[in-house]
Amino acid sequence: MEPAGCGLAGRGAETLQGELEALVQDVVRGSSWWERRGVDCAILALSVLAVPAGFLCLRAENVLIFALGIAILGVCHYTLTVKGSHLATHGALTESKRWSRIWELFFVEVCTGFTAECANYGHVKMHHGYTNVIGLGDSSTWRLPCLNRYVYMFLAPFLIPIITPLVALERLREVTPLTALRTLSLISLGLYAHYWMLLNVSGFRSPTSALACMFATRSLLAHPYLHVNIFQHIGLPMFSRDKKPQRVHMMSLGVLNLPRHPVLDWAFGHSIISCHVEHHLFPRLSDNMCLKVKPVVSRFLQEKQLPYNEDSYLARFWLFLSRYEEFMVQTPPITELVGLQ
Repeated sequence: MEPAGCGLAGRGAETLQGELEALVQDVVRGSSWWERRGVDCAILALSVLAVPAGFLCLRAENVLIFALGIAILGVCHYTLTVKGSHLATHGALTESKRWSRIWELFFVEVCTGFTAECANYGHVKMHHGYTNVIGLGDSSTWRLPCLNRYVYMFLAPFLIPIITPLVALERLREVTPLTALRTLSLISLGLYAHYWMLLNVSGFRSPTSALACMFATRSLLAHPYLHVNIFQHIGLPMFSRDKKPQRVHMMSLGVLNLPRHPVLDWAFGHSIISCHVEHHLFPRLSDNMCLKVKPVVSRFLQEKQLPYNEDSYLARFWLFLSRYEEFMVQTPPITELVGLQ
């Protein structure tokens, strides 16, 4: 691949990163607690409070009210499991280490059904530490070369609610027996609580119908969840381990923002949808703060002639559908940035 020029004019990447951090910290210091953490905590609290209403709607014989219950539970599920787990894993919900750990276990293990240790290692240490570095943080876990483009893009997302706890069980081999017992207990608690509520609050009469409803709610936003995870990194420049660029270049080149969307902003969070570049540059900021510093970051990168990748969901969807073999099956080419490694 041809070398990519970034218009640095001899200025060091660390200097650029320092300048950007100073600008962002000025915004953070001038923000209230409500802006820094309160908005996102309120969204998560509202999602928890809405869960009983969703279960009660499933008691109704009216099809529209029943569908409303599915929608409420589905959106709440993804808000707690994606937005909640993401913020908790990065420690963006509170400054207290003890409460950060409690929220991480609640959102990742009870709500999502995954192992907190593996989520932290795979996402924070590898994906963020080595964004788009081949073999480390290159999003290769999302590739399934055995599937064709239509199966992957349209049918594979339905497997996410089933695969997630199964992968968690497989990963228990990598943790201590005590941690494995805790994780297994919390995952079982989350799954059984969902099942119990459907039987005893929503009035489902058979285990089969309750399990089918669990699957429906847990797969409601599975398609955008899978798509977003591949759209924002795969197909962008990839780097080798020994020639990776400095952080500011790695993030500006290898990360992409999607447009704002009311449902996805609420359920996944700004840091995953429209502020993914900002999130990778400043991973401990909350979703609301990523949105607030977005104009500062975009203006800075553009002024320094650094990439600021943005594209629409549909444009990325058709791009991946047309170039599926190149992006999701073949080994990606390595981008070399002359003078920046």
